[in-house]
Amino acid sequence: MTRIIGFAGWSGAGKTSLLTKLIPCLKARGYSVSTLKHAHHEFDIDTPGKDSYRHRESGATEVLVASSARWALMHELRGAAEPELGELLGAMSPVDFILVEGFKRNAHIKIEVHRQANGKPWLYPDDPSIGAIASDIVPDGAPLPRVLLDDTDAVADLVETLAWPLDVAVARLAEPAGK
Repeated sequence: MTRIIGFAGWSGAGKTSLLTKLIPCLKARGYSVSTLKHAHHEFDIDTPGKDSYRHRESGATEVLVASSARWALMHELRGAAEPELGELLGAMSPVDFILVEGFKRNAHIKIEVHRQANGKPWLYPDDPSIGAIASDIVPDGAPLPRVLLDDTDAVADLVETLAWPLDVAVARLAEPAGK
C-alpha cells in the first residue's frame, strides 16, 4: 500500500538535502520510495539538440524516452492548467512511500522543514495539515512532534508514523478548501 507524506518549507530550508539523506535511510529499512517535487518555474529535464527535446519543441504533447537503464515521460501542458497534486499522485507507480517536496499549500500530511538562518516564518501555525517539524531550532510552544533537521533516522520514524495511505490523501486533496 502506497503512503504519502509531504515536506514543506520555504526555499533554502533544506528540503532537498533532507530528502537525499532520507531516501537511502528508508530504503535501508526495506521500503521502496519515490518522490514528487513541485517546481515554481519552467524547467527542463531534456537537453537542447537531443531528439526528445526536438520532438517536444516541435509540439508533441508527450515524449517518452526509453533505454535499458531508464525511461522518462515528459508531458507538455501547452497552456493547459497545472495538474493538481492528487492527479499527479495517481500517475505514479505503487511504492511504499511517495515523498512530496513542495505543494506546501495543499491539505496532505506534511513535515515542516525549517531553518532559522532563512529568517522565514513558521508554516505550522497556519497549516493544520503539518503533522511534525524538522528544524535546527525549537519553535516556541509548537504542539507538534519535533526532530532535529539533521537526524535522518528520527525523520524516517516520523514518515513511518505519519504518512497517509494514498487513497486517503487523494480524497483529502479533492475536498473543497476549508473543509
